[in-house]
Amino acid sequence: MGNVTVFSHPLIQHKLTLLRDENTGSRDFRALTNEIAMLMAYEVTRDLPVEPVEVNTPMGTTTGVQLSGKKLALVPILRAGLGMVDGMLNILPAAKVGHVGLYRDPNTLRPVEYYCKLPADIVERSILVLDPMLATGGSASAAIQFLKNRGCKGIKLICLIAAPEGVAVIERDHPGVDIFIAGLDEKLNDHGYILPGLGDAGDRLFGTK
Repeated sequence: MGNVTVFSHPLIQHKLTLLRDENTGSRDFRALTNEIAMLMAYEVTRDLPVEPVEVNTPMGTTTGVQLSGKKLALVPILRAGLGMVDGMLNILPAAKVGHVGLYRDPNTLRPVEYYCKLPADIVERSILVLDPMLATGGSASAAIQFLKNRGCKGIKLICLIAAPEGVAVIERDHPGVDIFIAGLDEKLNDHGYILPGLGDAGDRLFGTK
């Protein structure tokens, strides 16, 4: 079964509060999203495998560790997922980046795919799917299934804000996928938006509200 991790770190929670504020403009919203994603990267990668390696220091020789096993890929769900990429790359500069384009039909609330571009070796990599908002869970579930259909394994979902309904959908559809969340909110409203949430992440990131 997958696990759900909700971050309680004071820095993440402080920045998340600023992110929620309706008075936070796009420039600061982008910076905060970047910073939160970078902080989350530490915990998300806690279980990466390592192997011993010998290194020469200016004073002698010692044994340290280096990352081993599968390399990483970041797959943001367009467009809001783009806001989390740079923060993750600050910690994981060797990761490759794929893109999955999905939007939510405003009438059916179901995801519609419009774009996909993935690294050629995606099936050989552990994958971090990035989506700031886990609302109904439809888009994230569809993106994860899209990756699975291409033979991908070792998938984790990283979100800034989630509703319990969205978490339940991922747990139902993809029980082996670990979910990492900066804030778990109360519920969805009648239009499928997270309450209290932070509004539309894409609009606030790119100034299109």
